[in-house]
Amino acid sequence: MSFLVIIACYALCHGLTAWVVTPVQSHFLPQITVFASLVYLPHGVRVLATWAFGWKAIPALLVGESLSAWMFTPTKDLDFLGPGLIGSLVVGAASAFIAFEIARLVGINVYLGGLRRLKWKGLIAVGALSSIVNSVGQTLVFSGIIDLEKVIGVWTVYAIGDLIGLIVCMVVLMFVFRWSRVFSVPKSDSDPI
Repeated sequence: MSFLVIIACYALCHGLTAWVVTPVQSHFLPQITVFASLVYLPHGVRVLATWAFGWKAIPALLVGESLSAWMFTPTKDLDFLGPGLIGSLVVGAASAFIAFEIARLVGINVYLGGLRRLKWKGLIAVGALSSIVNSVGQTLVFSGIIDLEKVIGVWTVYAIGDLIGLIVCMVVLMFVFRWSRVFSVPKSDSDPI
């Protein structure tokens, strides 16, 4: 079930990014938009899915990324990115896991259940590290396509977009948890209607 939820969340967030963020961003940054988004909601799904499921999230993220690329990426962009697309999907799906493992290796286990209390700052820090891993990996994958003069701009957009996407997803998840607690409280017979 979690496998399908991750895929659905990834596809939904990718669709929102493709239909809302990309048209606006492509007006202002057309050369960078094909590589990175200023509000990349799927990064939040990557980080939160990996936080909850560890390495087991990677296959679902790969399927979600592949499905999203097929559904939402214009054919001309897919053709342009074609040679590196599989590498890009693998880097994206694994970037959060790599970041969580780096944090764990230095003694900070931010995985769900790794700390007694959830530390949102730690999760955001790992999300930032994941963005760096993803940015460097994507740049290596697309090294023959990205102009060297644009690398810093692409990295900046990756970092900004990934962090904003993560924060938006965390806020939405916080509200989902809050609403689920509110609606799951059973009413007693003596409560007024």
